[in-house]
Amino acid sequence: MEIVKHDININFIGRRKLAMVFSVLLIVAGIVSLIVKGGPDYGIDFAGGTLIQVKFTDATKAADIKKALKDMDLEGLLVQNFEGGSHEFLLRAQDTSSELEGLAQQIGSHLEKTYGEGSVEIRRVEMVGPQVGKDLRKKGLMAIVFAMIGVLIYITIRFEFKFAVGAIIALVHDVLITLGVFSMFGKEIDLPIIAAFLAIIGYSLNDTIIVYDRIRENSGKEKKEEFPATVNASINETLSRTILTSGTTLLVILALFLFGGGVIHNFAFAMLIGVVVGTYSSIFVASPVLLFWDDYKNRHRKGAPKAS
Repeated sequence: MEIVKHDININFIGRRKLAMVFSVLLIVAGIVSLIVKGGPDYGIDFAGGTLIQVKFTDATKAADIKKALKDMDLEGLLVQNFEGGSHEFLLRAQDTSSELEGLAQQIGSHLEKTYGEGSVEIRRVEMVGPQVGKDLRKKGLMAIVFAMIGVLIYITIRFEFKFAVGAIIALVHDVLITLGVFSMFGKEIDLPIIAAFLAIIGYSLNDTIIVYDRIRENSGKEKKEEFPATVNASINETLSRTILTSGTTLLVILALFLFGGGVIHNFAFAMLIGVVVGTYSSIFVASPVLLFWDDYKNRHRKGAPKAS
């Protein structure tokens, strides 16, 4: 099945510099957001602390919940809506000591004094120590780094080193933009989001390899044709497949984002951004890197002194 005509010839390569400016602006905006906010907003998994999910029979507000728990003097208490509703909330506190094993019951009792007996339901309790959170954060980062190294080795063996460099730059591009968007929207980074980043790396890599494989195939067939024209033709030839794959994937992820519930909301959001950016990068980042590499090598050859 073809979504676009087989002989379509969109000048993607001709717009590579504009795409580069667009990518740089997105990455810089994300980095500025991270600097202003003092780094990513880590969830309980990485920052440590206590998370309690509470459901009320009647609608209420975060400010009223904080007021009801004022006497408990919880360090760093943060109350936020769960799934954007007014009946269910997430309570986060920095306290993680062993003395707080009954913290959920204490919070439930304090809330019932204000909202009435039986009006509060404790639905989930999570507690992570700061040292464990630090260790998980380190392991999550190492998982992404090792995934990148594995990709570099794999692409170098299957294609050439210049293809591997293009793939790595595209993957770093995708992760940085997704991380920046999370920072700008104030969303937390936790273990499921690390899983989403790894899934984005895999998805983007698969899309990039399809384009690279066609470039290599066309380079062997059309030796007389200039390399930029070969790269552009290869992108156009795989465009139908790219639209079909990305489109169907986005439909599933969008369904998860809209109807999957608050537990996987951030994961689906990360995948939604990642698939869009990953598809974009396989066309406007990974492939143009080959051209920059080729241009550099050609200039280097022309500038080299001839042997006497």
